[in-house]
Amino acid sequence: MVRYLVTGAAGMLGRDVQAALAGREVTALGRADLDITDASAVRHAVVGHDVVINCAAYTKVDDAETHEADAYAINATGTANLAAAAAEHHAKLVTVSTDYVFDGHASEPYAEDRERDPINAYGRTKAAGEELALAAHPDGTYVVRTAWLYGEHGPNFAATMLKLAETKDTWSVVDDQIGQPTWTGDLARQLVALVDADAPAGVYHGTNGGQTSWYGFARAVLELAGLDPERITPTDSTAFLRPAPRPAYSVLGHDAWARAGLAPMRDWPDALAAAFASGAFTGQR
Repeated sequence: MVRYLVTGAAGMLGRDVQAALAGREVTALGRADLDITDASAVRHAVVGHDVVINCAAYTKVDDAETHEADAYAINATGTANLAAAAAEHHAKLVTVSTDYVFDGHASEPYAEDRERDPINAYGRTKAAGEELALAAHPDGTYVVRTAWLYGEHGPNFAATMLKLAETKDTWSVVDDQIGQPTWTGDLARQLVALVDADAPAGVYHGTNGGQTSWYGFARAVLELAGLDPERITPTDSTAFLRPAPRPAYSVLGHDAWARAGLAPMRDWPDALAAAFASGAFTGQR
């Protein structure tokens, strides 16, 4: 029987990964259970497992601008520790990365082999984590980049829009950042499918298909909730100045799935509708 270790198991994605692994032998460790920056603790935790799925991450993008060392410890050093331990114990490592490893200046989807060029501290730490993991365990590491995550078990943009709808008649959302809203339920199942298929190690892009802006995403959320999307007005990024610059274009290409003989994830509107139908937002409305 294949034995799985899930790190970052208490988070939004980690909890959906556990659901996707239902019925299998799983060790689920949250931040309180395993500090991935502790190489010795990581080696001990990986013993006896065949697959490690790393959902642990420092994701406070703005805070990372002034706490880059803290972000690096988790996103880079922690990921490297997991890769080294997985290599030592002949386990596969699936580690989740981000669209923020790119600069956001492209006009067509980023290919998996596109050179990394992050524009903020968070992106730099995630890019370093990718590089270190692939170097430490090249034949057994799967880097799966994702973006614009939403789901049942954590704070996210879609849930925020539903909360705003309870207290505001109208509000503005940026329309000049383009990306791929991605349901953690779909991503979790894709990560498991990747391992099950014994696909080649390397970089994959785990986002739902298609593209939209945050404004388009917000409107879709309200429509599916049975609310009037006209309550939201478009604006541009200058209206929301934040410490960390955001990529303007974060659409990821999915060619690696076909090369591995796997289907890419479905388009984002279909995934969002399925998330609503599953009750993912029941407690957030």
